[in-house]
Amino acid sequence: MFHSTTILCVRRDGKVAIAGDGQVSFNNTVLKQTANKIRTMRDGRVLAGFAGSSADAFTLFERFEAKLEEHRGALTRASVELAKDWRTDRALRRLEAMMIVADLEKTFTISGTGDVLEPDDGVSAIGSGGPYALAAARALLKHTNLDARKIVEEAMNIASGICIYTNDRIHVEGLG
Repeated sequence: MFHSTTILCVRRDGKVAIAGDGQVSFNNTVLKQTANKIRTMRDGRVLAGFAGSSADAFTLFERFEAKLEEHRGALTRASVELAKDWRTDRALRRLEAMMIVADLEKTFTISGTGDVLEPDDGVSAIGSGGPYALAAARALLKHTNLDARKIVEEAMNIASGICIYTNDRIHVEGLG
C-alpha cells in the first residue's frame, strides 16, 4: 500500500476525469500540501496519475511518455510495454509505485509487478485513500447524474475526510 496520496479516475458519458490530492507526507509529517500528481501527455490526449515517491514519479512519467511516443499514442501498447520494462529493468524494478493512465477510450492501472488492469466499471483508484475514493465514486456513479469531473471532485473530498494521508487540495484534469 502506498501512503501519502490518492489518485482517482472516473469515466462517464464519453468523458474521463482524473484527480489527485496535494499532500506529500514523510512518516507522520506533512511536507507539502499542494503537490500536483496528475499529468497530461500527448498534447492533452492522455492523462496520468501517480502514487509513490516523487523521484519515482518523474522517472515513470518520463518512461511512460516515451512509450506513448514510441507507439504513436496507443495507450494499451504503451501501458503494456511500460509494465514489461518496469518489471524487468534492474533500476525500474526497485520503484515502489503505481500509475493510472487514461485516454477517451481506455483506463489502466499499471504496477511494477507487471499488472496492466482495466476496470470493469470505468473507475480506478490507487494510493492510501484509493479504497475510500473508489467506494465514493462508485456510489456517486450509481446514484447521481453527476459528470465524471464532479464525481472525482466529490469522491476525493470524501476520501480526504477519511484518509490521513489524503488532503482536500484536489487537482483535476479531464478529457472529452
